[in-house]
Amino acid sequence: MPTAPCSPRGCVESGRPWTGAPRAVLRLAALLAVAVLGVALIPLIARLRVPARQRWIRRWCLALVHAAGVRTRITGAAPPVGGTLLVSHHVSWLDIPLLAAVRPARMVAKTEVRAWPAVGTLAARGGTFFIDRDRLRALPGTVDRIAAALRGGSAVAAFPEGSTWCGRAHGRYRGALFQAALDAGVPVQPVRIRYRSADGAVSTAPAFVGEDSLLASLWRVVSARGLVAEVSPRPPIPAGSHPDRRSLAGAAQGGFPGPAPRAGAHPGHPPAAPRPAA
Repeated sequence: MPTAPCSPRGCVESGRPWTGAPRAVLRLAALLAVAVLGVALIPLIARLRVPARQRWIRRWCLALVHAAGVRTRITGAAPPVGGTLLVSHHVSWLDIPLLAAVRPARMVAKTEVRAWPAVGTLAARGGTFFIDRDRLRALPGTVDRIAAALRGGSAVAAFPEGSTWCGRAHGRYRGALFQAALDAGVPVQPVRIRYRSADGAVSTAPAFVGEDSLLASLWRVVSARGLVAEVSPRPPIPAGSHPDRRSLAGAAQGGFPGPAPRAGAHPGHPPAAPRPAA
């Protein structure tokens, strides 16, 4: 099972400016309210036609991120229809709604997500493929189910590192989930997600790593000041362009050469302005 050396004590920053406790509490309350509202609206949204349903899911996902006090900068897009495997580095629980804001998709997640408040219910009702990390012999069956969904025209989103990293370093993409894209004959859409502080430096405040608890990570996010999530979809990798899952995984990760910049690095400013947080 893939693991990362990142830990809250060793990797997660504690010296960045933080917002006041009252504002953080308001953000946390708003975040939970938006999450609960999403659960309540599932039956209504499910009745909408696909374009309208995807539009409302994107709005809800962005509202969830903005309620936590995080601004978003999305540069690029994913194909709106057809089977597609979206893949990204994994840093935070925020990655999930940010990927869905690019294109609503069925997620691949560890079984522990089922127990998360509100989010677990949304994940289960949204058709998430859960992977039991203690029963990896069941992984081929999960890959077969993902391939069937992709052949049926669904988008599936996954984090091929198999573990969360702090954002200043990343793990190697594992090939298992790419087999589903090969079997289904669909493209792979790499997406890069980075988190920055107000000064432009890479932020590890959103990282959800090691023995970190969900509550601790939630509080760190809503307490951060000036946090920006940068989401960069890259050109899809066409179906049939790579002969095996290892080379396909390498190509998907190769669109993002090297780890994210260290704190203090300023690689330039994307053309799009950040969306304001709620």
